[in-house]
Amino acid sequence: MPMRKRQEIQKLPRTRTRINIKSKFRSVRKPVETLFFRTLHFIIKSINVNKSNSTIISIDGLKKNLSSGFSIDIPGFKINKGEILGLVGNNGAGKTTMFRLMLDLLKADEGSITMTVNTDDRQPKAQQQPITVSESEAWKQHVGAYIDEGFLIDFLTAEEYFDFLGKISGISQNTVRLNLQNFDHFTNNEIFGKKKLIRNMSAGNKQKIGIMSAFFRNPDVVILDEPFNYLDPTGQNLLKNIITEYAGQTGNTVIISSHNLSHTMDICSRIVLLEHGRIIRDIPNNDVNAAIELKKYFET
Repeated sequence: MPMRKRQEIQKLPRTRTRINIKSKFRSVRKPVETLFFRTLHFIIKSINVNKSNSTIISIDGLKKNLSSGFSIDIPGFKINKGEILGLVGNNGAGKTTMFRLMLDLLKADEGSITMTVNTDDRQPKAQQQPITVSESEAWKQHVGAYIDEGFLIDFLTAEEYFDFLGKISGISQNTVRLNLQNFDHFTNNEIFGKKKLIRNMSAGNKQKIGIMSAFFRNPDVVILDEPFNYLDPTGQNLLKNIITEYAGQTGNTVIISSHNLSHTMDICSRIVLLEHGRIIRDIPNNDVNAAIELKKYFET
């Protein structure tokens, strides 16, 4: 197997936890109006107000200089449990680089990233200790991520790919199938049962497979880089529903990056604006001022 594939496979998160998302989104047959998602966002935000006071990811003194001359410089930043956090910025702002540092796919020159996840069910949550991502792999089984096609094993079919993820995660084939049923409408009957290798699928269906792989283990943290790319309008609306339901029902954290400000505003409780590797705005998305501020920035 190519070295890159082996490295990516090694970074696949492992967990035995079965996803517990209700499949209400299966009933969504048409694109849903923006007003619905704004209403849903405020409901979820109010539900999570009492849940998201604890920090799940902490960034301290993070610096990374790349050969291209680009650099990440984040003195301090915290992400709370239960948030839907959106990273926005123009091309080259540092969104993907920040995700790769968070997933230990890039090594920081300075500083640290820590995650506070429950690695021992017997331990009270108040006693959980932060884990430095570059010094331990204990956090990996609690994080689901999809950054790009490099996370896929494209010489497998979709069924083989998820069976493989289930096997390395200690999840039975039957449980894998049950978990994937939650995504029936999202797949639109175009992915499973086709005997088609992932490499031969459309860009949109590859994107769906990557997104499903990030969610189906029920991780504490889900990280998605430009998840709305390649999806048709129905797929985009269904994905918004999946993200908001997941955060609302599990109390877990979802972090996305996106160039689509409308989708980001619809579902995120907090929006972070990056510019040249630095955080220049940290905006609570609880009133119209967030939309005004983002519009003003991207129009100048």
